[in-house]
Amino acid sequence: MFAKAFRVKSNTVIKGSDRRKLKADISATFPSLSAEDLNELIPNKVELNIVKIYTHKGDAVILYVLHKKPIFFQLEKRLFPTVYTLWQYPAMLPAFVTWPPVMQKLAGGADLMLPGVVVPPDGLPEVDKGDCCAVTLVMNRAPVAVGTAAVSCAEMRNSGMKGKGVNILHTYMDQLWAFGDKSCPPVMPVTNTSAQMEGEMDEEECDKEECEVKDSSHPAQMETSCQSMQELSLDEHEVLKQDEPVKEGEDTNEEEDSRSPQEQMDELLLQCFLHALKTKVKKSQLPLLTGTFLANHMMSCCPKGKYLDIKKSSYKKLSKFLHCMQKEHSLIQVKELCKGVDSIVEVDWRNPELLSFSIPEDFEPEKKPEEESGASEVQYQPPEITPLYGVSARLEPLFQDAQKKKGTPLKASEVRNIITEYVKKNDLVHEINKNYVNINPTLCDCLLEKSEYHEVEMMKWDELFSRTLIKMQACHEILFPGQPPVVKKGQMEPIDITVASRGSNKKVTIIKNLESFGLDPAMIADTLQHQVQASCVLQECPGAKNRVLVQVQGNQVQQISKLLLDQYKIPRKYVLGLDKAPKAGKKK
Repeated sequence: MFAKAFRVKSNTVIKGSDRRKLKADISATFPSLSAEDLNELIPNKVELNIVKIYTHKGDAVILYVLHKKPIFFQLEKRLFPTVYTLWQYPAMLPAFVTWPPVMQKLAGGADLMLPGVVVPPDGLPEVDKGDCCAVTLVMNRAPVAVGTAAVSCAEMRNSGMKGKGVNILHTYMDQLWAFGDKSCPPVMPVTNTSAQMEGEMDEEECDKEECEVKDSSHPAQMETSCQSMQELSLDEHEVLKQDEPVKEGEDTNEEEDSRSPQEQMDELLLQCFLHALKTKVKKSQLPLLTGTFLANHMMSCCPKGKYLDIKKSSYKKLSKFLHCMQKEHSLIQVKELCKGVDSIVEVDWRNPELLSFSIPEDFEPEKKPEEESGASEVQYQPPEITPLYGVSARLEPLFQDAQKKKGTPLKASEVRNIITEYVKKNDLVHEINKNYVNINPTLCDCLLEKSEYHEVEMMKWDELFSRTLIKMQACHEILFPGQPPVVKKGQMEPIDITVASRGSNKKVTIIKNLESFGLDPAMIADTLQHQVQASCVLQECPGAKNRVLVQVQGNQVQQISKLLLDQYKIPRKYVLGLDKAPKAGKKK
């Protein structure tokens, strides 16, 4: 889940009531933790941050960060500990043991397969499907991965230890680990080493993707495999050292360390501000909401491993910081275009301070998934949607000659051809009037109602075709450019645009079902923020799993319709709610 870089949406200090709720949730989810452990994990007088992020796949995740270390993450309203927390409390979760070379596969995004699990003499940990569990390495009890059990312990044994064992969510050396202080796992000796020494692995199954580790039943081989974890840690330290800029002496380090956290945050705030103005903001984007400028531009200019928190600076508020940039540095001009909403209306790109600013060497721009995969940026193209009709159980005798079984999806033209062939094959065309078809027993059972059995003896061709299509199951085919077609039951789910009222009669526009057309809700939200200069929020869609809705401030139906119909070329019949656009005012 965190194999690739994620996007930070917000970073706020936790409230007292939320802190107490978090403690209660941790105690209920992990009952093995004592009251002292909870107080040590979530201290009362230490600042704890809530960081909302979006993974590279679009999953919304909440991080709880203490001392610049993520200690828990919440996914789909479920809490999971990070490896930092498990290194303090290794017995917090049931753990599966694997070999050190497998760790590299897990860090790359692979799940733990059962052939790679070392079974101790006392057996596997008792878990049910979906239970939270950890992964450790032989000869070291320090967990290196967190996930959920793919199957129960009984099913693992019954399958002969084949198939998937643990769905991995977070590992040592992934992007969530890198969001912390990047410390290495401690060495925690295993109390019963014989349990690890007797583990054997089948060489034939090691050739598969499930495991690439050879048999290590001998003590000499065991020591070699156990050293790979230490080598992995050393390699990581070497990479981090190479990334750090070379400093001339120890005095520089002492000066940086001697600065207060407030001074460091002020410097980071100014650096991200200048970086965003120089590389992110364009003249065509002005006026720009100050909140949008912070979330979409300044946050993305923050160096890796650091995060912006204005409350920890001497300014405390974004408005005060921007006022200082306007009055003392003359870099920008801020105006209140709407009541209570500030916007950046002008930027002085010729300012000497902005011209002399250079991007820090340690800054690593966040790569997009297309860039990481090496693929070129492809412009969005709407899918081709074809209505289909599935053969129902009642109509199966009618399609038997065409060898079309129940559930077979067909186009309207194919249905027409099959019915025509059936009528001609059985000589059902009326002898006098060729526009009519005689009804035989099969057509009677398939198309007529009981009240019509003795009344209808013939039927027009058009009515015959329409009745057949009505009796069939609705299906549709979605074809995205460059992808194989996908057939789904039911009719195509359209994009739904609704306008709702909130407190004080404020309007918000809600967009649902963007995923049906391959549209990223986060991308639509960012586009609308720039175009309509209105706040956009992503929320989980109630009653729909893995669906996200976009909530836009104000009645923006007209702007959204232009975006979907003109820019993304979505057919108008697949967009609902366009009639709710605000009407133009009458001229006096």
